[in-house]
Amino acid sequence: MIGISLLTYVPGRHGGSETATREILRAFARGGTLPYRVYLPPAAPEAAEGLPSELVPEYRLASSLPERLAAMTAATLHPGPLKRHFAAADVVHYPFTIRLPAVAAPSVVTLQDLQHLDLPELFSPGERAFRALAYHRSARSATRLVVPSAFTRGRTVTLLGVDPERIRVIPYGIDHARFTPGDEEREPFLLYPARPWPHKNHARLLEAFAILRSERPELRLVLTGGGHSGDGPAGVEVRGHVDADELVSLYRRAAAVVFPSRYEGFGQPPLEAMACGCPVACSAIPPLLEVCGEAARTFDPDDPEAMAAAVREVLDDPERWRALGLERAARFTWERTASDYEAVYRELL
Repeated sequence: MIGISLLTYVPGRHGGSETATREILRAFARGGTLPYRVYLPPAAPEAAEGLPSELVPEYRLASSLPERLAAMTAATLHPGPLKRHFAAADVVHYPFTIRLPAVAAPSVVTLQDLQHLDLPELFSPGERAFRALAYHRSARSATRLVVPSAFTRGRTVTLLGVDPERIRVIPYGIDHARFTPGDEEREPFLLYPARPWPHKNHARLLEAFAILRSERPELRLVLTGGGHSGDGPAGVEVRGHVDADELVSLYRRAAAVVFPSRYEGFGQPPLEAMACGCPVACSAIPPLLEVCGEAARTFDPDDPEAMAAAVREVLDDPERWRALGLERAARFTWERTASDYEAVYRELL
């Protein structure tokens, strides 16, 4: 039996890894070929997505960061009551990286990225120390480590010294029932769905947009993602957090998605946009090159002129980029992701 530990999961706190984990569980529930049991924390008792599950009440109820740290510390110091729940598992998977509880059975750990090592200035000393302890120890002790891109695999080998033979690259998928082309008319706006974190590079995007708007005064820029506040410069519309249906609608109506991020472990939004038939211009950083292939017009994220030129090219030839994007996105499905995970589990059974 494959045990899936969600003990450190708190809904709404994990970004893309939360979406990926829940989609993989749904794919297992739809067509998995192995027996599963999901171990749930009190903070997320309904997160099994249709798979057999078991609540682990001994794990402390935790939602805030201090509560989560206290819960993980208690579970590390007194793991016995938690481990008893996992006794029947032949393999245990930890989708949220932290190997808790650390059981004797073979383990699979998912690691999203090593941004805290590649861009340490974006993290507080406390956050870096926590990740160095919890993430690094889990990655190094896992029987198999799964990462979403070859880029993250290379950084893990270089920065953590993990044996590359223990690492498997499994790309994420797309929900093609949700992210589909629509009948909406394209409107003269660019879309960037990202929280306003420094590595998301909004400052350079605004410089590039000013160049484009001087040429195309009808053009607008729509920013989504939690954490945005206040009004943007002329032509910039700050939406903040939007629900999934509104995001799909924006993908279908935008003239293009611009994704100037300086760092990613994978890069889900460009794929979602492609699946909706939206042309994409994105940073020429390794993970996005890996994900988007030749289906997106790429640019140097630190060069606003280059960014503007890339967007200009996409806007001038949208049908070409739409066709390339649809073909590329079709390769990524959650069923394929789930099947690749099952292959890893079978290695260890």
